[in-house]
Amino acid sequence: MTPSAEAAPAPQLREREVIADHFKWNLTDIFPDWNAWQQAFDELDRKIGDYAALQGTLASGGDRLLATMRLSDDIGQLTYKVWYFASLKYDEDQRDNAINARRQQVQILFAKANQASAWFNPELLKIPLQTVQQWMSERAELAVYRFALEDLYRQQEHVLDDKGEHLLSLSSRFASSPHDGYAALSTADVRHPRITLSSGAELTLTYGQYRAILATNRNQADRATAFAAYHTLFAATINTYATLYNAVLQRDWFYSQARGYRTTLEAALHGNNIPTAVVENLIESTKAGTEPLRRYHRLRKRVLGLDTYHNYDAAIPLVDFDRQYPYGDVLGWLPASVAPLGPAYQRQMTEALGSRWIDVYENPGKRSGAYSAPVYGVHPYMLLNYNDTLDAVFTLAHEMGHSMHTILSNAHQPFVYSAYTIFVAEVPSTLSEALFLEYMLAKATDERQRIVLLQHAIDGIVGTFYTQVMFADYELQAHRLAERGRPVTAEGLGDIYMDLLRAYHGDALDCDELSRVTWARIPHFFSTPYYVYQYATCFASSAQLMKQLTTGSERDRREAIDRYLTLLKSGGSDHPMALLKRAGVDLSKPETISAVVEQLDSLVTKLEEAIASLGDA
Repeated sequence: MTPSAEAAPAPQLREREVIADHFKWNLTDIFPDWNAWQQAFDELDRKIGDYAALQGTLASGGDRLLATMRLSDDIGQLTYKVWYFASLKYDEDQRDNAINARRQQVQILFAKANQASAWFNPELLKIPLQTVQQWMSERAELAVYRFALEDLYRQQEHVLDDKGEHLLSLSSRFASSPHDGYAALSTADVRHPRITLSSGAELTLTYGQYRAILATNRNQADRATAFAAYHTLFAATINTYATLYNAVLQRDWFYSQARGYRTTLEAALHGNNIPTAVVENLIESTKAGTEPLRRYHRLRKRVLGLDTYHNYDAAIPLVDFDRQYPYGDVLGWLPASVAPLGPAYQRQMTEALGSRWIDVYENPGKRSGAYSAPVYGVHPYMLLNYNDTLDAVFTLAHEMGHSMHTILSNAHQPFVYSAYTIFVAEVPSTLSEALFLEYMLAKATDERQRIVLLQHAIDGIVGTFYTQVMFADYELQAHRLAERGRPVTAEGLGDIYMDLLRAYHGDALDCDELSRVTWARIPHFFSTPYYVYQYATCFASSAQLMKQLTTGSERDRREAIDRYLTLLKSGGSDHPMALLKRAGVDLSKPETISAVVEQLDSLVTKLEEAIASLGDA
């Protein structure tokens, strides 16, 4: 989400007991009480034991395989309820140790389940695929699992023998060491500096304070002070960060070679059957479409009246606009905003908003942030910390996109395909935000409000698309150092990052020398390599879909809506690229990326017009 551009006060923090029930989720839809939860927990424990007892029986025939798959489904469905009842309860107040203990009980049971099921894949893959296909042709109930079973065989070439798999499983014990070291260095052992602002105020520069200064402090010198102090933390130990990141790169290359992949990118994408050309096309097409990004930053520099324009100037609002967005108002706006998707979709969203599926307001001890929890067999639950700001409104639109995806997927897919991949997950959430933006722009009557809305949308594209592509570009170049046997040093990594800043921003950004160390403060690089590109591909997909849903003839739009709703109903029933292609999105083609570039270009033009109108007024 982009920094809030309005200064409206948040609702007063209240104890949970005094918040009205209709603003709190009702978890009795999962279990009526803890006794019922405990009974389900015990049943889950027994079923895990039953699954382990099936080891060695698959080769006896299709009936045994069907029974195993059905038991796996039973365990999975029960797992959703047992986990989320404890987890959602805990998130209401994370100071409650008793509930945390129950939550940890489930995590321990998960570890037991993983051990009890580890035999399945190796045992299945010993049976010829033709034999399993014959079983499926003879049993319609088993044929339901065709995609899931055949996908295991697709990946078989990268599965080692028993001895090799055992060796790799032992190495996994220290695979997280680079990230653990990074977390200790960047968080646990960090000593946040004290800075003095131009007002004379002194503060400890935590990450939260740093972000707040960049988003709210209109004095450029103060933003520069915060930027320098915060990045000096990383510069002081940059060689240690480079050593930890080199460990990430060497680890990824080791596992890729061990499993017979040609590159680390291929290894990362193979599980979802995504061609490496998707990431490579994403990077090259985005680099070719950076002019609207540069135009936006040049506009910001002019409107803010700055002689030089830096990274730390990119988050400050262009105008001040004081407005609150009460939760009750939004409940009507959201269903209205998705009118293009049809009345049935609107009715389902209205039900979700009015059925105590959402925990709305902050209370002491409540988990921060927001999410949508896909509780299979019940319905999705949404956690918010709603504070009447524009960011909070778009967060709700975002999470509703996830929840509607869950509702439609669960209603139309068997359990085995009810879950969708990360590669697709952010498509409906970002599309939901895009539809909501169009609705809000259409009803806006104040130019300042239009500017705030447009900046919010543009910053979303910058942060979710362009920045993530640049990060993916960085990861790919860094991993190729390891693949080619090249040295990995702090200086070399800094050179890659600075070159990328210039490649994406051109002369629209004045690059500070401390920007060289920015790569060291991106946790995803150290925890989940080759993950961030999915933010960008999802955004590109939603931009392409948004274009199809809102342009062309009425027949074209109607067909696009049907394809989009089919995507949401498809869950994980096929590989994500195939699902998106049937919806009308081909991520291997530059045109898909061009849709984002065109969207940004259009929004920047609208922002220029709104600023000109404000000046005329």
